[in-house]
Amino acid sequence: MPNYPAGDIIVSEYIVDLESMVNDMKENLGKYNCSVEAAMDIIGGKYKVIILWHLIKEGTLRFSEIQRLIPQATPKMLSSQLKELEAAGIVDRTLYPVVPPKTEYSLSEFGKTLIPIVTSLRDWGNMYFEKMGAKNPCE
Repeated sequence: MPNYPAGDIIVSEYIVDLESMVNDMKENLGKYNCSVEAAMDIIGGKYKVIILWHLIKEGTLRFSEIQRLIPQATPKMLSSQLKELEAAGIVDRTLYPVVPPKTEYSLSEFGKTLIPIVTSLRDWGNMYFEKMGAKNPCE
């Protein structure tokens, strides 16, 4: 396995410099008009909250496990969403130097601050299905 610099993410054959992503995020802070806009920009991706929910519920997960839990997401989309969550400091990524490579994802300490928010979203979704008289697909 090639030796990649610490802090880089390997996506297919591409190396994405995390430090560069974080710097870009810091530069973009001035574009927000309010904190809700910033929060939605950070966790509002197509699968980000679903990823967070599974990490809350299941704990540390490998990429293939996340892919199994969210089958409608393409591997490229999942990689992108995980990369953005990591750059925001919400998800920790651990790469083990074994063959084949083993990568695990977990909530960072900062990411754990989202647990009550994501849990509230789940509760609201449960209430919505109940109000509509529909069966909750999560049960």
